[in-house]
Amino acid sequence: MSSYAVPVSLGAPRRAWLTDLPVLVVAVVWGTSYLAAKGITTTHTVIAVLVLRFAVVLPVLVAAGWSRLRALTAAQWRGAGTLGLILAGIFLLETYGVVHTSATNAGLIISLTMVLTPLAEAAVTRRKPPRAFLAAAGLSVAGVVLLTQGGGFTAPSLGDLLMLLAAFARTVHVLAMSRIKAVRSADSLSLTTVQLGSAVAVFAVLAAVPGTGASPWTVALGFGAREWAGLLFLSVFCTLFAFFVQMWAVRRTSPSRVSLLLGTEPLWAAAAGIALAGDRPGVLGLAGAVLVLAGTGWGRRAADEAADRAADRAADRAADRSAG
Repeated sequence: MSSYAVPVSLGAPRRAWLTDLPVLVVAVVWGTSYLAAKGITTTHTVIAVLVLRFAVVLPVLVAAGWSRLRALTAAQWRGAGTLGLILAGIFLLETYGVVHTSATNAGLIISLTMVLTPLAEAAVTRRKPPRAFLAAAGLSVAGVVLLTQGGGFTAPSLGDLLMLLAAFARTVHVLAMSRIKAVRSADSLSLTTVQLGSAVAVFAVLAAVPGTGASPWTVALGFGAREWAGLLFLSVFCTLFAFFVQMWAVRRTSPSRVSLLLGTEPLWAAAAGIALAGDRPGVLGLAGAVLVLAGTGWGRRAADEAADRAADRAADRAADRSAG
C-alpha cells in the first residue's frame, strides 16, 4: 500500500485538508444514505426505487465517458458486466436489509466488509492473516452480536441477516474486481458506468416480473417532494458526487488515505440513526457499535501494516537480486 507524506511547508496541512474534506463529506453522505433509503423505501418499492436511483445518474455517466466506453474491449465489457451483476445483488440485499432493520444496524453491519475482505483474500491466496487482524475480526464479530441484541438477546432480525449477506457480497465484489484480469486496465469511469448499467438492467427485468412490487413509474408518480429529495440525494450525492470525488481525491493523495477517511462511514451511519431516526440501540447495542468501530479500525491498520511489510520484503528481495 502506498503511504501519504506531507511536504514540509506551512501550507501543506491546509492543502491536505482541502483534499480530505470532500472525501470526508462522501463518508458522511454514505453513512446517512441508509437513513435516506429507509425513508423512501418499503418492502414493495425496493426494486422500483433502485431503478429510479440509478436511472437518474446513468445518462450523466454515459455522456461523461462516452469516448472511453467505446474504447473498451469485449473482454472488458464482459468483466464489467459480471461485476455489475454482483453489484446488483449487493444493492438488493442492502436495500431490502435497511427496510427491515435500523439505519444504525445497517451501517455498522455492512462495515464488516473491511474485515471480511482480507479474510477472504487470505483464504483464496492461502496466506494466513496476522494474529492482530484475526483478533480485530473477532472483536468486530462480537460487536455485531451485541449490536443486534440491543434490546435483549433474541434472534437477529431479517434486516440484520440481509445486511450481513450484503457485507459478504461486497467482499465477493472486491475479490472479483481484483481477479478479473480484463478489468484491471479498464478506465475507472467506464468500468463504473458498465457496472451500474448492468445493475439497472437487472433491476428493470425484476421490476417487470409480476409480484415483485410496484412499478418504477407508479412509484415515481406517487412520490412527493420529500421522497424525490431523498431519491435525488441517493442518486446525485451518494452515487454521482461520491464517485467523482473518489476519482479526484485518489489523484491528489494516496488510496490509503482515501480508504481511511471513507472507513468512517459506519460512524456517521450510527450518528445519523441515533440523532435523526431516534434509534435506541441500548447499552448492549452501544457497546457493540464501539466494538465494531474499534475492530474494523484495528483490522484495517493490521492489514495495511502486513501489506507494507510484505512490500518491503519484496523490495528487499528485488534489491538483493539486482545487487547479485
